[in-house]
Amino acid sequence: MLSNALLFLVIAIIAGVLGFGVIAGTAATIAKVLFFIFLILFIVGLFTGRRTV
Repeated sequence: MLSNALLFLVIAIIAGVLGFGVIAGTAATIAKVLFFIFLILFIVGLFTGRRTV
């Protein structure tokens, strides 16, 4: 999922440089959503991961 977020971020940067506003905005929004989903899953995984007692 992180790789998808990075992919959309790169697409947004390239589209922004080339001047495709709608494509850049959409790709940036998708990248942000995927990044925050990944971040939430990472934090949940830290708290519910394997614990040695």
